[in-house]
Amino acid sequence: MSLDTPIFSPWIILVSFGLYGFVHSLLATHQAKAFVRSWFGDQGSRGYRLFYNFFAILSFMPVLGLVGALPDQPLYTIPFPWVLVTLALQGLAVVALILGVIQTDAWQFLGIRQFASEGQVENSPLVVTGLYRWVRHPLYTAGLVFIWCTPAMTVNLLALNAGLTIYILIGAYFEERRLVKEFGKQFQMYAKSTPMLIPGLKKSGKQSGGQ
Repeated sequence: MSLDTPIFSPWIILVSFGLYGFVHSLLATHQAKAFVRSWFGDQGSRGYRLFYNFFAILSFMPVLGLVGALPDQPLYTIPFPWVLVTLALQGLAVVALILGVIQTDAWQFLGIRQFASEGQVENSPLVVTGLYRWVRHPLYTAGLVFIWCTPAMTVNLLALNAGLTIYILIGAYFEERRLVKEFGKQFQMYAKSTPMLIPGLKKSGKQSGGQ
């Protein structure tokens, strides 16, 4: 059995995405940022966010390339008229992504504000209005809606979506730990009343975010 057999394709994609996620997460650590600052000073630190976003997009291209290049098998295609519903949900997800980025300061999110600034850029305040009134991570929610409303699903795409979902859930967990450290009780109170990813889902038990 060779690597050209479709059964190997999803595993190759998952391993590749796992490697991508590991490197991406490593670059997001405080240690990586401190290393850049020690070597390149304040200028390197200011440009780190912009570099991080550029590298994340560029390094994701090979993973997407594998999805299209490896042997694949169709799983399902959503028929008309239900496909209109999924396309509408994807459109709403794109709008939510754009609004979420704008609401949290798009230039700072992209790293352009930090790169262009000559001094230290203050962290954005905790956003709890707009989309953030309904879920704590609307960008993640929108991303999950978009990938799982794909009208035509294949084995390779399923593997990619599974990897993305796991990565998003892990990313949300660690981001909440960072937010607890940064905003303390303010974020903890916000987390008690606002679901993490699913609007309307009431929390129960201990609160998340490193509690």
